[in-house]
Amino acid sequence: MDFELMLKVYPFFLEAAWTTILLSVLTAILGLACGTLGAAARLSRFAVLRLLGAAYVSLFRGTPALIQLFILYFGGPQIGIQLDAFEAGVIGLGINAGAYMTETIRGAIIAIDRGQREAARTLGLSSWQATYKVILPQAARLMVRPLGVNLNMLVKATALVAAISVIELTYTAQRYIGSTYKPFEMFLLAGVLYMIIIYAVGRGVSWLDRKVQIT
Repeated sequence: MDFELMLKVYPFFLEAAWTTILLSVLTAILGLACGTLGAAARLSRFAVLRLLGAAYVSLFRGTPALIQLFILYFGGPQIGIQLDAFEAGVIGLGINAGAYMTETIRGAIIAIDRGQREAARTLGLSSWQATYKVILPQAARLMVRPLGVNLNMLVKATALVAAISVIELTYTAQRYIGSTYKPFEMFLLAGVLYMIIIYAVGRGVSWLDRKVQIT
């Protein structure tokens, strides 16, 4: 194993890791927003919204994320959508992640006993107040860890944006393999950095889960 080469290229991989982190954070924010809206639509009393929510989940969970990225980045200009590679990566992965988060959030909400809502309404709370003050705080305890799993999957899924030339960890590894002919060392270095990022995400989720359970 060529440790000298790994130390030489390490700074470039570290820079790419920051791109991966930024991509993960922005994608997670967009995914949570889409997931929240999707869950609200799936739980709506209006049939049209429920249908749209179900269609969103089915479409983006039923097709490969890579194909979705290709359609957005390469096919977008045909319909007037001009995005650079990073923007396409954030939007494509964020919308895809949102479909999974929709079901995570919805599942946590419907797991709360219906009697909780009925009791809140009996006390004079509106439907929105019952949801915001009674249902969601309890559902939050149930959704933190599943959302943490979604976030771990999301970090690993950022490797897909290498296919549209975003200079993140996987793309950087591929680029240096072309010049060094050392695939084992390059992918090992990228893999270690991915593990560090995912470990940090896991620790953050565990901390948040403990805080939510206490409150």
